[in-house]
Amino acid sequence: MNTTSSLKTTARRRGMVLLFGTTSALMFGSAVAAQDTLVVGRSMDVNSLDPSRAFCDTCQIYLTAVYEPLITLGADNKTLEPKLAASWEHNENFTEFTFNLNPEAVFSDGSPVEASDVVWTFERLRNLKGSPSFLMDGTQSIEAVDAHTVKVTGHAPNSEFLNKVSAPYTGILNAEAAMAGGALADESAATADGAEGWFLENSVGSGPFILANYAPEDELRLSRNDSYYGNAPAFSEVVITQMQDSVSQAQALETGSVDIAMQIDADTAKSLDTPDVVTEIIPSFNFVYFAFMPGSTAMKDKLTPQVREALTYAVDYDGMIEFTVGGNGNRIAAPIPNGFPGTQNLEPRAQDVEKAKSMLVEAGMGSGLEMVAVYPNDNVYGVDLNVMMQKLQQDFAQVGVDVTLKPVTYPVWREEMAAGTADLTAVYYAPDYYGSGQYAAYFGMTEGSTWVSRAGYQSPETVLNEKEGEIYAQALAASGEEAAAKYEELARELMADNVIIPLVSPNLVLAHRADIDGVRYSACCNLPLAEISRK
Repeated sequence: MNTTSSLKTTARRRGMVLLFGTTSALMFGSAVAAQDTLVVGRSMDVNSLDPSRAFCDTCQIYLTAVYEPLITLGADNKTLEPKLAASWEHNENFTEFTFNLNPEAVFSDGSPVEASDVVWTFERLRNLKGSPSFLMDGTQSIEAVDAHTVKVTGHAPNSEFLNKVSAPYTGILNAEAAMAGGALADESAATADGAEGWFLENSVGSGPFILANYAPEDELRLSRNDSYYGNAPAFSEVVITQMQDSVSQAQALETGSVDIAMQIDADTAKSLDTPDVVTEIIPSFNFVYFAFMPGSTAMKDKLTPQVREALTYAVDYDGMIEFTVGGNGNRIAAPIPNGFPGTQNLEPRAQDVEKAKSMLVEAGMGSGLEMVAVYPNDNVYGVDLNVMMQKLQQDFAQVGVDVTLKPVTYPVWREEMAAGTADLTAVYYAPDYYGSGQYAAYFGMTEGSTWVSRAGYQSPETVLNEKEGEIYAQALAASGEEAAAKYEELARELMADNVIIPLVSPNLVLAHRADIDGVRYSACCNLPLAEISRK
């Protein structure tokens, strides 16, 4: 038995142990889902329920159900459609955007959604400096023209702004109610806003659902918003219940304890041989990646650009897809999903172990290198990150790099990223909207970006690439094919950074009970709960 086979066997054995534990829990703790309640099983990664602070896949589902944005993404995952804004327009150079609100829209307390709420929400999102604040980057002014008209003016052209306001993190809050809970929108928000805890128990949106209860690492419970101005959702209640792994989710789906299981891998899906369950495998825009941290205390002056490039040649990219998702996935070249603007002509990386060894010798690292990898101990998009990192550990060992694996909970991982103690990490990304600019903002090695702070930590000069900021600005000033060409140029720079290394874009398994209708994959919103019904 080779080492890879051994790892796979270990993973499957671990799955069997988890299966036994879950069986007990289901027998004694859960009933079959009630007809008027939708139960969704998933491994929850909630970092916050505050719309201006939340930034996770489960957050996308929650925010879409509770807080409506001005615009949303259609079922084709490209076309923008009205939501709170009945119509919108922009000037020729993409610096002015005007939104006309639906006059019938009301919040869950029955009060009308007005332009002042939009202004307050966007200003809070911008000033809070949370993870999704980048969506408001470059806004110069946000003003209420009248009670139902909002005008946003930018410092510079931003051809992606309309796409950005389709992201669930831009959902509009009832300003008066949120302020009563301690929320602030002015420039003091970053330090003085005290509403994050309040949002764990309260929601103030206009969406089809409201927050009923949140128990961390247990469940997120929603109730139908009886004041909803649009079509009422089919279910009076939705429960998102914590289920860590694919096997547990599959068994819960088979027994009817859940209606939808969101993170079943393709291999496990094959075992769901019952007419009571429907599975569909589709390509996704999600991807899993590892990242070097050249600014960590241990890696400064070691993870040089040459060393990083050498190590990318050590990775068995084809084998990684087979190993993690049984071949049910795709390679991607840059940290921008296949199918997004600028990715059409990119060539994915390839393994070349001898080249890796040679480059490491030239870089003075021929005697080896030791690194600590810190990553969430999660199963996402059907990929067990722990198993994936064991495979990467093997690949790096072939070129003399010894990696110590340190799987942690997601909250601990975020703390470790902020502390700059990891040399290597692995995590995942789902799009917030259809558009390549979000990847420039998040993964770009530009001053102030999320990954410059993480990978560069206290030595950002180790990773900075100012050219990427210039290309991004040019892309935002263009549209159509011209913008796509700029995003391709940007993607090639992201690849040359050799900091963010995509490993696999897993196919998505849509798995649900046969009596459930309306389950679909959304590039902005993950799973639109209000579209789901029971036959």
